[in-house]
Amino acid sequence: MLTVGPVAENSYIFRQEDSDTALIIDPGDEAERILGTLEELGITKLEAILLTHTHFDHIGAVAPVARATGAPVYCPKLEVAVLADIMSYVPWDGFGPYESWDAEETIEGGERLELAGLEIDVIFTPGHSPGHVTYSIPDERILFSGDVLFQNSVGRTDLPFGDWPTLLASIGNLVEAFPEETGVYPGHMGITTLGAERASNPFLAELAAR
Repeated sequence: MLTVGPVAENSYIFRQEDSDTALIIDPGDEAERILGTLEELGITKLEAILLTHTHFDHIGAVAPVARATGAPVYCPKLEVAVLADIMSYVPWDGFGPYESWDAEETIEGGERLELAGLEIDVIFTPGHSPGHVTYSIPDERILFSGDVLFQNSVGRTDLPFGDWPTLLASIGNLVEAFPEETGVYPGHMGITTLGAERASNPFLAELAAR
């Protein structure tokens, strides 16, 4: 996990044990640091760049990392236009500039990807953004939740196209579909579990009452 950029976004590099082939989720910023970490880990092939959503803090390093590694970018289909024109969607001054990128692959939820020797399920989890997806690695019992669920918090819904009932429904689906011990690797803050968040996350009071 590399925490990068001015908004402290978590980018994840992961692979099978001892493999020199890896994947990355949400390279948000600091491309040189990300590329340097790949080299330090002995990774010779980045097989894919997986995006949970296309808010600028999660995609700021996509173009330089994709160009340097040749890795295809998997982007939520509903948000391809954002990746292709990043700066038009940055809501505040002072961030960027970021280079746009045309996604090689799109996902919508429901897919099972086989990449870098891993099976990865794509789950549609809108609410924070319209096309947001969560990546599940069933064999490892972990979720890469992007900005859906955080440690003691959840993704904000006051940005364009955010919606609280939709976000809560997405979180509820994750809580119902996976065991409590499932690890949650979020786009910001620390790693947690579904059970811990169900029990103590103040934003999930509506779910805890059900």
